[in-house]
Amino acid sequence: MLSSSASVLRSVLTKAVGYGTALTCNRTKHTLPDLPYDYNALEPYVSAEIMQLHHSKHHNTYVNNLNVAEEKLAEAVAKNNVNQMIQLQPALRFNGGGHLNHSIFWEVLSPNGGGLPTGDLKEMIIRDFDSFDKMKKQVSDAAVAVQGSGWSWLGYNPVSGRLRIAACANQDPLEPTTGLIPLFGIDVWEHAYYLQYKNVRPDYVSAIWNIVNWENIASRLQDAKMEN
Repeated sequence: MLSSSASVLRSVLTKAVGYGTALTCNRTKHTLPDLPYDYNALEPYVSAEIMQLHHSKHHNTYVNNLNVAEEKLAEAVAKNNVNQMIQLQPALRFNGGGHLNHSIFWEVLSPNGGGLPTGDLKEMIIRDFDSFDKMKKQVSDAAVAVQGSGWSWLGYNPVSGRLRIAACANQDPLEPTTGLIPLFGIDVWEHAYYLQYKNVRPDYVSAIWNIVNWENIASRLQDAKMEN
């Protein structure tokens, strides 16, 4: 099953992107989720220094800024200030997306990851991309091709029932942006890799595949199929 944090965040993004008429002053504040492993657990593929900064600094900033934006949104809703509701949308989308994207990212990586998917996930990858290697290349190519900062995603299309690949700019969250339910994503913001890989993004993207948590991704797929 998906983590409770991912389920809560999906509902949060629904409110944030649509400027949250259901949002109230009694909402629960978002918190930084714990990593499911130590900061050094993904070495040598991602250094402990990067993980510590990425999680405790960058992700935490998205959490704090999302809370501030939602507080302002609640005030705007209470005052029926539509102009302010609209003005807050970029902050809600950016920080809400950053919180959602990173909460997924930590869970789809594992020190015991890598290798190949199995079961239904493997069969769907072969059906929709002809082979695992072709899927891997398409996700990697999309990640390398992102201009500036963003994410490359493997997602599930609930309408067609097929797997699809998409790239999103900045912290745009996959599902509100494309309709695809996120299964696996690669963060290609420079803070995710620059201290270790410098400007050689392809090397970082290639290394990520050694720590992919296919068990978690398979669970996400099953949850996505059950919801639709």
